[in-house]
Amino acid sequence: MITEVVRQRFLREPLPGQLGALASDLARIASFAENPKNHQAVASVLEEGKYFAEWAASDAPLETQAVLAEIQIALAVWERGWLDGKPSPTMREDALQKSEELLVLAGLGSD
Repeated sequence: MITEVVRQRFLREPLPGQLGALASDLARIASFAENPKNHQAVASVLEEGKYFAEWAASDAPLETQAVLAEIQIALAVWERGWLDGKPSPTMREDALQKSEELLVLAGLGSD
């Protein structure tokens, strides 16, 4: 469950920091998904990422909003599969690719 404290802290960040936080969540998903013992941690980060994508979109330019909407949909699909015990076979690779894309959008990565 995402708390109000987490939401407020996230919203205080400028957009590049918000995108960086979401990119970090995506990288954690890719890393944590390697180990079945991390089932709950992955589920938690998937949920958090959906919120981060939604919250960041409100102050983002239109093209960034489109990327965030795409990421939010992917997170929802991955979460459903993960919780049903049928994780997407490409979730790890896709999460890493989307993480890199966000870092570039945030000006924190190389293109």
